[in-house]
Amino acid sequence: MTAIIDYQQAYEGEDVILADIPTSSELERWANVVLAYEGVSEQEITVRFTDEVESQALNFEYRGKEKPTNVLSFPFEAPPGIEMNLLGDLVICAPVISREAKEQQKAVVDHYAHMTVHGLLHLMGYDHIEDADAEEMESKEIEILAQLGIDDPYQ
Repeated sequence: MTAIIDYQQAYEGEDVILADIPTSSELERWANVVLAYEGVSEQEITVRFTDEVESQALNFEYRGKEKPTNVLSFPFEAPPGIEMNLLGDLVICAPVISREAKEQQKAVVDHYAHMTVHGLLHLMGYDHIEDADAEEMESKEIEILAQLGIDDPYQ
């Protein structure tokens, strides 16, 4: 299972937040664990790190919510008859991740890993709208994060 990461670092804010943004290698490692867990072969994923302004604009445009959010997932849908190993795009808001990690008393890198795993599962078609779907998705997140040595984020 090989993840090909198209890394886009668009956040230009505070140095302390910039310092915590994961490297392409970290993202690749996390994505490879998700792909292996789901039995999915090589996939390309764009991961873009943004500020709150861009996150809020995208969240409003695509979800009708007027606030920045931790991660947005945009699955790729190939035209009929075209096969591509492009899973989709993740847009991760660095200041939101940093703030949430502090509020939840988690290591920032662990929260980035969790939100990356969460976003990748969304790209693979999982959601958490219905309670049963949320339980399934959270269970997968917990198992995948355990493989990465990260504690249950829902504790």
